[in-house]
Amino acid sequence: MQSFLLLFSCLRKKPKKKENEIGCRRSMRLLKVSPSEVSLPVTPTQPVLVEDENPLLPPGPLEMIPENANDNHELFKGFLQTWGEMNKTSSKNYLEELPNIKSYKANLNDMVISEDTVHKVTKSSISSVALHPSETGILVAAGSKSGQIGLWDLTQQHKEDGTYVFYPHSQPVSCLYFSPANPVHLLSLSYDGTLRCGDFSRAVFDEVYRNESRSFSSFDFLTEDAATLLVAHWDGTLSLVDRRTSGTSYEKLISSSMTKIRTVHVHPVHRQYFITAGLRDVHVYDARHLNSRASQPLISLTEHTKSIASAYFSPVTGNRVVSTCADCKLRIFDSSCVSSQIPLLTSIRHNTITGRWLTRFQAVWDPKQEDCIIVGSMAQPRRVEVFHETGKAVHSLRGECLGSVCSINAMHPTRYVLAGGNSSGRLHVFMKPGSF
Repeated sequence: MQSFLLLFSCLRKKPKKKENEIGCRRSMRLLKVSPSEVSLPVTPTQPVLVEDENPLLPPGPLEMIPENANDNHELFKGFLQTWGEMNKTSSKNYLEELPNIKSYKANLNDMVISEDTVHKVTKSSISSVALHPSETGILVAAGSKSGQIGLWDLTQQHKEDGTYVFYPHSQPVSCLYFSPANPVHLLSLSYDGTLRCGDFSRAVFDEVYRNESRSFSSFDFLTEDAATLLVAHWDGTLSLVDRRTSGTSYEKLISSSMTKIRTVHVHPVHRQYFITAGLRDVHVYDARHLNSRASQPLISLTEHTKSIASAYFSPVTGNRVVSTCADCKLRIFDSSCVSSQIPLLTSIRHNTITGRWLTRFQAVWDPKQEDCIIVGSMAQPRRVEVFHETGKAVHSLRGECLGSVCSINAMHPTRYVLAGGNSSGRLHVFMKPGSF
């Protein structure tokens, strides 16, 4: 039976294919058939020029022209005249006038924030903040990750009238200081390898130091007259820069024992000592024993277990050091005998994991209360924390108008005014009512 069925299937006629029927399309690649030898027209290839996102600005001085300038040039001239003639802050002995912690807490409790003291001053994330030491007006400077510097004069009735944005750098501005000798000068340092001095009296950003082969990370004043600067580089080297000499080069290039330097800070009393924060170490150096090959630290602080964001001496005596580490600890060290040892005093548990999009926290000292530190917080509701050197929480600055994390903060040297910057270019200012 099976053989009969096989024979019947073989004898069955197959249907004839229609002449005009279109067959199924088959891939020539799958059938392994070479394509027809029809050459396609040759398209000339032209080199594609990739534009640098952050081109270096030309060397030399840059005119202080705001990016957000409007037709009211007289208003900007008045701004320059006001701050160009601003006298230096009165010289007080802050150590003798150091208030007790109870009085300090009461003053902090009086500081408030409102819609009038919150303003966007830069397009991108704020990476540095500085407060002018004036005892009459309030001027805040903010450096951004795009190279902008925003200035905000809070004494103006309308926020837009007192805000000016400049582009003196092409990469993040990681350091901003008003000159302690002449506060009409605003010094700024950037990753782009330039350090400039904004002079309000001359309306110009002078170039102080330029080194395109090395990326800068931080700087500080080695002398009280702000004439000599100590500049830290990301590759672990340091430069001594003298502003009194002609040109924009360094006087001496120093090789440290660190592979990377994030911050550098000079001792406020014994200015031959300075402290550097790197990957996982904090080193103290003596500026009198530096060389171009391999400068060895005087003391190394090895208590940190993860990446370090910053390390700073206390601002009046230098008897304490505060460091901020990615292991969620703020550490306080005793640097009263800096030439021999710096023991650990206190470890403060604090969340320092800001993530990818927020600027890293840097705990800083309050210049008028040098036993207290100020640092941003990830806690809700949003706040800025104040801790005593013993590790005890002193106060939390908060308010309805603070809706984001202020990673970078600066306190006024003589007044109860604090400015904090967030990652959207917005400044938040806490102050006592009637400050201006």
